[in-house]
Amino acid sequence: MEPIKVQSEGGLNVTLTIRLLMHGKEVGSIIGKKGETVKKMREDSGARINISEGNCPERIVTITGPTDAIFKAFAMIAYKFEEDIINSMSNSPATSKPPVTLRLVVPASQCGSLIGKGGSKIKEMRESTGAQVQVAGDMLPNSTERAVTISGAPEAIIQCVKQICVVLLEAYTIQGQYAIPHPDLSKLHQLAMQQTPFTPLGQTTPAFPAAGLDASNQASTHELTIPNDLIGCIIGRQGTKINEIRQMSGAQIKIANAMEGSSERQITITGTPANISLAQYLINARFRDVAAMWTDPSSMTTS
Repeated sequence: MEPIKVQSEGGLNVTLTIRLLMHGKEVGSIIGKKGETVKKMREDSGARINISEGNCPERIVTITGPTDAIFKAFAMIAYKFEEDIINSMSNSPATSKPPVTLRLVVPASQCGSLIGKGGSKIKEMRESTGAQVQVAGDMLPNSTERAVTISGAPEAIIQCVKQICVVLLEAYTIQGQYAIPHPDLSKLHQLAMQQTPFTPLGQTTPAFPAAGLDASNQASTHELTIPNDLIGCIIGRQGTKINEIRQMSGAQIKIANAMEGSSERQITITGTPANISLAQYLINARFRDVAAMWTDPSSMTTS
């Protein structure tokens, strides 16, 4: 497959996150035997690909990276699904090949931009790419997000995803080289975040409680204890990482000064239950990123 070359506007290679909703069978196809398929997708695309855990019939696949890495990851997923369709047809009497279908998860607040005035934008996408694009009229269950279904040949899907990314980037606040989405802390977003949390020093970190997401928006406080030698990867160079976590989660995060004789630092997170859950996830994700970088440098696109 030819690598996809993307010239980002203004020379900025912006980091973006796109989420997909998949059935268990589709997820199994992406993961592959002993995780080999998803490992190869990560290595070849340069994107981070995370799959939500849990036994729900539908899972969320989160793809993060520079725009060109995202397009490569989408291309690999689309071609893999086409391969699955071809394989399933060899055991079936069907003669016409069904299209590849991907379902994106998009905040409802951004769906208007995708549809355009009087449906002009979505019509233009369909005509210029040859893909079918449908924005769900209803929000996903217990969520403020909608499914955007794209179907067609892999090439058409990739072109369509590129156009959707451009529209979403315009709706994001671009800060430095990061496109930071306006916080949309729905239950579905939280589901995407349900990955094994980093639990320092035997401390138990609660899973994201369903009740907590329905709780009032009153501010509360949560404390974490982090070993001194790991605090640097949370703060980042000149505070870049901790500031990014603050902006994305909407939570206030304070890191206590180092205490003499102590090997730990206290982190205090203040905000709504959803803010706190997202901040915890982002801190945990930072540890996973750094651990991945130590064990497998090719798994990282940014440090």
